[in-house]
Amino acid sequence: DNPAELTLGLDSLAQWRELAPRMGEACGFNHCGTLWIAADAEEMQAAEEKGVRLEAHGVPCELLNAQALAKAEPALRPGLAGALKVSNDSMVYAPNAARWLLSQAPNLISVEPLAVSAIEGTVVRLADGSQRSAGAVVLAAGIQTTQFCPELPIRPKKGHIAITDRYPGMINHQLVELGYIKSSHHSTGPSVAFNLQPRPTGQLMMGSSRQFDTTDPAVEPAMLARMLHRIVDFLPGMADMNVIRTWTGFRAATPDSLPLIGPHPTIKGLWL
Repeated sequence: DNPAELTLGLDSLAQWRELAPRMGEACGFNHCGTLWIAADAEEMQAAEEKGVRLEAHGVPCELLNAQALAKAEPALRPGLAGALKVSNDSMVYAPNAARWLLSQAPNLISVEPLAVSAIEGTVVRLADGSQRSAGAVVLAAGIQTTQFCPELPIRPKKGHIAITDRYPGMINHQLVELGYIKSSHHSTGPSVAFNLQPRPTGQLMMGSSRQFDTTDPAVEPAMLARMLHRIVDFLPGMADMNVIRTWTGFRAATPDSLPLIGPHPTIKGLWL
């Protein structure tokens, strides 16, 4: 809901839609749209306000009442107030999409799997004693960024993910509870929110959880259970589904929840 992030996201979506016809099936592009689900009247009001903000930026939205939501996603539990439908949202399978993007310019892009020991402006020093230099260096190291720039206000935010066996047709859209917005900006304590994403394979990717001040990548049964209970609360049929894999990952969190994008404030030639 930040105007700068929204502008960035709209530009990103436009580029993905332009690329999609050229991408292979392995990239998993899915123009599924998103339903922001309102559990009650208060969240329905938030859905209306969110729709007004998005449409002011040219994002097509549709407000669904309880009946329309039940028709769009019959597997959801009854009693939900409605949803905001954002039709242009899409998904890709990130690892394969990244590989495909790198393959599109073989004469311009080379990939070297090397260990970096230090970054000094436009010079990158490697663990084997050699170095690389360029007109600009982009640091995109996630939570490892502070190894090279300890002055940056980044802390790890851990999340759990689970994916099911194949259940084609179970859901048609990415489903996110409007409570996700509130919990996603929490900077203290663990939290969970309902987030369910359909894959073109028929699998369902489930989230989400957030924990701070840990770098332990282990799947934690108690946290996973909280997340899965939240999912079943919105989609009761998920209780009978087979989960085939669970894992965790880390995002680089900032104090204001906004990304650090642009030139480093004091190191010339280094971009974040």
